[in-house]
Amino acid sequence: MFFNLLRSEWFKLRKTKIGLILFIGPLFGLLIGLPSDLFDEVPDTVNEWEVTLLGMNLVYALLFLPLVTGVLASFICRYEHQAGGWKQLLALPVTRGKVFFAKYTLIMLLVFVVQILYLVAIFVVGTIKGFTDPFPMTIIWKSILGGWVATLPLVALQLWMSLIWKNFAAPFAVNVIFTLPAILAVNSERFGPFYPWAQPFSMMYVDDGAEGVFFVLWDQLLTVVGGSFILFFFGGWIYFRRKAV
Repeated sequence: MFFNLLRSEWFKLRKTKIGLILFIGPLFGLLIGLPSDLFDEVPDTVNEWEVTLLGMNLVYALLFLPLVTGVLASFICRYEHQAGGWKQLLALPVTRGKVFFAKYTLIMLLVFVVQILYLVAIFVVGTIKGFTDPFPMTIIWKSILGGWVATLPLVALQLWMSLIWKNFAAPFAVNVIFTLPAILAVNSERFGPFYPWAQPFSMMYVDDGAEGVFFVLWDQLLTVVGGSFILFFFGGWIYFRRKAV
């Protein structure tokens, strides 16, 4: 039943311009990384791939990745907000919990696709610019997976907001309001590690000295990402179970 719900959600999304949205972020990353003189002042001892990733992440991980969660969440609830779609969906023999989880799962899968496309963009930039340094597979995968994990709470919150508001722009506006301060938060040792919208950049920031699965400490991962995920996910889940349709 769950996989049928997942497939149904995907069929509804296929009628939208979701494909264009998935490519926007990686495309911007590609345009940032391609200028040949962008990193000319970097010492030869530094891996070219890592420097390019750092430069591309400044826009992609700091701005686009948090913002795309709101767009995808709005799209996945747009169909039900039109012409009594919620009543039609919930009239089927499915639980609200499964509907919520199916929508959340599909958004996370789409965010993962965006991350893979971004990985392709990194490789294309290095290939076009003729990088000769070895491709740092472990470091780049840590960055890609770290950014994806960091969106877990953001997707949960944006899905919650999209369930509340019928207006497509409202959840996106909320996301923009909280995303822009992340530009300042990442430069603060006091607030940066605890600001959820700064976590995608923090977990994609290349740090050769970092040990473990990700670039941030496990305490930060569990308390900030894990804690905010639990708060936003179950807050949205409880709201949806009680939502009047």
